[in-house]
Amino acid sequence: MYFEQQRTAGDTFIDLDLVEEEMEGLEFDKCEFRSVRFNCSTQTDVAFVNCTFVNCSFFDATFTNCKLVGSTFERCTFDITEVVGGDWSFVNLARTDLGSATFRNVRMRETDLTEAKCEAGTLRDCDLSAATLTGADLTRADLRGSDISSLDPRATTVRQAIITAEQGVMLAMALGLDVRDA
Repeated sequence: MYFEQQRTAGDTFIDLDLVEEEMEGLEFDKCEFRSVRFNCSTQTDVAFVNCTFVNCSFFDATFTNCKLVGSTFERCTFDITEVVGGDWSFVNLARTDLGSATFRNVRMRETDLTEAKCEAGTLRDCDLSAATLTGADLTRADLRGSDISSLDPRATTVRQAIITAEQGVMLAMALGLDVRDA
């Protein structure tokens, strides 16, 4: 394992190769990751709190029950990344391409997804309450079971998104429609 300390604070990591690395139970606080390759790595119960990721690659990376609260991603790639459980609240993913990424059962409260490209991506059973989705492309995205109460269908592309009937009623009401039983 690359990291010998369980907890790291305020460090900067540049051009680090973490390909196929297995990380478990580590804590990073206010760390910066620049051009780090997380490809095919697994992170389990890892905390990246208030960290900054710039130009990092997460190809086929897996995050299980990880905490990324307050972290920022700039020019990072998430091709076939899988995120299961954990807390990604207050994370900045603006303008990020998440089209082939899968997020399941993830807390993403107040996450910034402004202009994110989530076409055909998966955001299943996620808590997206108060998330910023302005300009996001959710075309053909699987949103079933997620809290999409902050989604404004007039400011977000949602063509052919997969939702439940209950979510459909909520979106109709957001458009100002009067939804009634027959």
